Amino acid sequence: MSRLTARELTLAYEERTVVHELDLAVPDGKVTVIVGPNACGKSTTLRALGRLLKPKGGAVLLDGEELARIPTKRIAQSIGLLPQTPVAPEAITVADLVARGRQPHQAWWRQWSEEDERAVVDAMERTDVSTLADRSVDELSGGQRQRVWIAMALAQETDLLLLDEPTTYLDIAHQVEVLDLVRRLNRVRGRTVVVVLHDLNQAARYADHLIAMKAGRVVAEGAPGEVVTAELVREVFGLESVVVPDPVTGSPLVVPGAPWAAEETPGSTGAPAPDPLLP
Repeated sequence: MSRLTARELTLAYEERTVVHELDLAVPDGKVTVIVGPNACGKSTTLRALGRLLKPKGGAVLLDGEELARIPTKRIAQSIGLLPQTPVAPEAITVADLVARGRQPHQAWWRQWSEEDERAVVDAMERTDVSTLADRSVDELSGGQRQRVWIAMALAQETDLLLLDEPTTYLDIAHQVEVLDLVRRLNRVRGRTVVVVLHDLNQAARYADHLIAMKAGRVVAEGAPGEVVTAELVREVFGLESVVVPDPVTGSPLVVPGAPWAAEETPGSTGAPAPDPLLP
């Protein structure tokens, strides 16, 4: 089952085509992670799924209807999108920023309600930012700020949540913190989540469904244990590697090959080639 799909989707910036006739179905109730090298079309695809980018060809469908034909407010009630580098208004507090997630549910005759208050409080509790409510977003650490943005997206109470590289610029502890939160949202609340990530090992660890892209096309997709192989890593990233089970989760773990592998001569024993700069 899939509420959100793409059909022969072609995306471009002016005359430069970035995504080519892509067919995609986002599995409902799963965490889908899109990976691939830089400039392969990952973030561009996510923007189109959230209707931030108009297709050059094909279409994105929500419940079988083209996004282009659906009113913006209705889309905002179904799809929450967190871009890669969101910018908060200057001096806005955490509580005020999270409250902005309720805008799609409001109208001129219906402003703030008990339901809005409940949604905001719940979102802040689930992202562990309640104690930061009165602080300025500008004062927060990277990990705290990212949790606040996710809280705002949660306050929208959409069934579909799209996150574009939510771990960018975060240290490893905060990356794990954010991705653990995404996993909990999916497992506890049943949210369908699509995440763009750079780190293939993190993608394999957190994804139920993995999509590997290269040059604007899907190269492989499926469960990480089925699609993450040394052959795929070589094809998509141009990297020699060994894929082994993660000792903690059992998910595929990509170990880059020896840096001297390409310098070995035919029939060598596997020892590294001499370095001409060394005595």
